[in-house]
Amino acid sequence: MERLNRTSAPQAKRYTEKVIQFGEGNFLRAFIDWIIWKTNQKTDFNASVVVVQPIEKGMVDWLNEQDGLYHLNLQGIDEGKTVDSVDLIDVISRGLNPYREFDEYLKLAEQPEMRFIISNTTEAGIAFDPACKLSDAPASSYPGKLVQLLYHRYEFFGGDKSKGFIIFPCELIFENGKHLKECIRQYIDLWNLGEGFRDWFETACGVYSTLVDRIVPGYPRDTAAQLCERAGYDDHLLDKAEIFHLWVIEAPAAVAEEFPADKAGLHVLFVPSEAPYHERKVTLLNGPHTVLSPVGYLSGLNTVRECCEDELIGKYVRKVMYDELLPTLNLPEEELLKFAGDVLDRFVNPFVKHFVTSIMLNSFPKFKTRDLPGLKTYLERKGELPKGLVLGLAGITTYYKGGKRGEDEIVVNDDEAIKSLLTGLWAGGDIDAVAKGVLGAKFIWDEDLNAIPGLTEMLAADLKLIQAEGMRAAVKSIL
Repeated sequence: MERLNRTSAPQAKRYTEKVIQFGEGNFLRAFIDWIIWKTNQKTDFNASVVVVQPIEKGMVDWLNEQDGLYHLNLQGIDEGKTVDSVDLIDVISRGLNPYREFDEYLKLAEQPEMRFIISNTTEAGIAFDPACKLSDAPASSYPGKLVQLLYHRYEFFGGDKSKGFIIFPCELIFENGKHLKECIRQYIDLWNLGEGFRDWFETACGVYSTLVDRIVPGYPRDTAAQLCERAGYDDHLLDKAEIFHLWVIEAPAAVAEEFPADKAGLHVLFVPSEAPYHERKVTLLNGPHTVLSPVGYLSGLNTVRECCEDELIGKYVRKVMYDELLPTLNLPEEELLKFAGDVLDRFVNPFVKHFVTSIMLNSFPKFKTRDLPGLKTYLERKGELPKGLVLGLAGITTYYKGGKRGEDEIVVNDDEAIKSLLTGLWAGGDIDAVAKGVLGAKFIWDEDLNAIPGLTEMLAADLKLIQAEGMRAAVKSIL
């Protein structure tokens, strides 16, 4: 079987490079790049994507070995019909590692047809780092790299207002566009880039908040051989997702005219405000995801579906979703119940094997954005802490202890400062100190969570029970 590339797959089309994408992971390839692929098919968009690796170690070399090509397997039930498709996605033209090819990275700004910038650098990615310099090759933060690119374009085209960028951040942060725009403004000030550039950015560029929704389990290791057989190629970048997709973009009609994904029969909405969609989705889909993953994994389960179908952990998932998170939202109850039911149907999709370990990347920043607001609102409205959410935080904290689950090595993947903090706390052997130290880490939470009444004591008690009797005993104790 031939390795997939543009020589072995001459049917792959080539398009004009119009999109710069920060991030090469499974989600962007199964969601954004698939949407662009469908839009190319259904409209005259004719766009290809240059992928920029946002961190030093990544996958662009793998992408380039396959000339940007990969297959996407979509599975699910659509209007009563089973869908199990395998499609060749051909919209990525090439990948760049700016840590190794900084000059080539800046040259992207010199291409007049470039118009869109899309990113998903995880919740931790949209952050201002004052240590970054304009002269860095590249700046370490994503917003820093972005400003380097924008400034180079501004200079190269002499401030031409027709050469601005339309920027769609896809990080799971509410009002991600506003956060990214504020970071850009901070770098303009820090680096003294001048009023001319500031005016060009504010008037020629648009940074629009978006909400993304599709469950992407990623590389289908259990069915990879069969999918390669179906595709007819040896494909090391296979990707897999559910068929459901929703992209909400808070932008005017003029942006929709330039990015016509909503004209391609896709669930892409251009709306005046993404807030109601965001709150519903982050709270009732991402919130349960974030806590069921460590609780399920430490209970001996490996996938979201296994967690939901397990008699004990399934009750835990439903407790968190219906009893703790749903009552914190301000939308009509009937609408919320319908959405929660749809989420559970997606969680138990028999075609999707969503490994909980893939969800646990950057778990602490995820808990901060997805679950902490619900925890606070629940306490405010009910006068007590939500036991399921606190147990979820205990699960994350326990997972970050590392070690083994049975024969499996626990591999923690997060910011080095967070990993170092947890390693040091657990090494001390004092579980009360672990709870207090985690909650007191202001660099994670931007506040001291020990100030929340009863939280330190409840977290410590959960941690002790997990250590003494295991996660299943801890779950039983709150049901």
